[in-house]
Amino acid sequence: MSKNFPEHWVECKFGDVIQIKNGYAFKTKDFNKTGGVPVIKQTQLAGEKVDLSKCVYVDKSFLKSKSDFILKKGDVLLAMSGSLGKYCVYDLDEPALQNQRTGKIEPISIKHLNKRYYWHYLNTLETLLKEKGKGLGVSNVSPSDIENLPFPLPPLNEQKRIVEKLDTILPRVKNAKTRLEKIPAILKKFRQSVLAAACSGRLTEDWREGNSISNNYSGETSREEPYELLDDWLWVELNHLSNGFQYGTSSKSEITGKVPVLRMGNLQNGLIDWSDLKYTNDDSEIKKYALSYGDVLFNRTNSPDLVGKTAIFKEERIAIFAGYLIRIKYKLEFINSDYLNFCLNSERAKEWCKQVKIDGVSQSNINAQVLSTFLIPLPPLEEQHEIVRRVEKLFALADSLETKYKKAFARVEKIEQAILAKAFRGELVEPNPNDEPAEELLKRILEEKAKLDGGKKSKKPKVIKK
Repeated sequence: MSKNFPEHWVECKFGDVIQIKNGYAFKTKDFNKTGGVPVIKQTQLAGEKVDLSKCVYVDKSFLKSKSDFILKKGDVLLAMSGSLGKYCVYDLDEPALQNQRTGKIEPISIKHLNKRYYWHYLNTLETLLKEKGKGLGVSNVSPSDIENLPFPLPPLNEQKRIVEKLDTILPRVKNAKTRLEKIPAILKKFRQSVLAAACSGRLTEDWREGNSISNNYSGETSREEPYELLDDWLWVELNHLSNGFQYGTSSKSEITGKVPVLRMGNLQNGLIDWSDLKYTNDDSEIKKYALSYGDVLFNRTNSPDLVGKTAIFKEERIAIFAGYLIRIKYKLEFINSDYLNFCLNSERAKEWCKQVKIDGVSQSNINAQVLSTFLIPLPPLEEQHEIVRRVEKLFALADSLETKYKKAFARVEKIEQAILAKAFRGELVEPNPNDEPAEELLKRILEEKAKLDGGKKSKKPKVIKK
């Protein structure tokens, strides 16, 4: 790191210019969720402001008994446990209390260290702190771990110029990042709009004008009509479009084996995710539960938000399915499996699942009998084929845009870190020969630090030479 510094900078330890104060270890019995004084934990650290949405509180009496841990507006906080490197400025007018493992960063001298300069420095620490993290499960760092980090110190006036430059450039980068972050939600809404249009006939309005067709379905239809359908479209319960429903295997899967066993986690966005697989070697199970191309799987048991996930099997490989899934044995002469999958992944289907699910302690369930009552808006089979073709084309466009978004987002994230790296190498602004050398600046900071430490002498700083 030091080889990249300008000669008028000095490399010191972060603890030479700041001190880290740990919070108080409040007990669980002290907390309430109804009000009082907010206790700031790592979960409240949210960048430029604090997030009190999941905050806990303590009685106001703690402001007196734990006055050393009072936070005031403008205090800079850093996570020392869990999400190492997460930081925040306390931006509220009312006081709060600092919880243990939430570090408060205080400069040794506000006259000699620009607060925004070390704020931007904090944005570079995540990787360094993760390397220093200790502990099983949850990583922790100590105040001394942070204070021993190398800190690049330029002259005070240069600090100000760097801050001005960063405060001009980084908001533009963050604005671009914020705009990009909206794209996944837009694409999700787009896909749902496509499915809604597909399942209502709006997607194939122009196609019907040039194609005279009729619905060949001759079975029972439903008197219930969730919304008005077009001519030759019918509301039909799923059980009339299937030859039955099959639950998957209840046998325990293995880490390795001949044939993969698809589980609820392998159903993602209407398709099969082939990561995190389990396997079976049981030939009788393979024969009984082997999937065929086009099979539609329904996730009958999961969390309340995920129960009812559906995916279509489109592989030539052999696989079977687990007991929390249901295979729908649809009738080829009446319904296209892709169209059925689209209907079951529509927003209307998701809302239906919320209404009919039976909630347990931690999971919800929709059994085959309930699933069989789901109403399908059934167009003629030829129109179903055209709907599938158009949906796949539009989804391919969405997938292409999503790929471009991911690449753009990765580039923007790299740009932010590249700008910060350039700033702390002394390459972002031009030096001014009239500025007081950083070595002299650090001497005064260390003199103040010695006074705070009770007269102890600090080590001589390391001067960076080219």
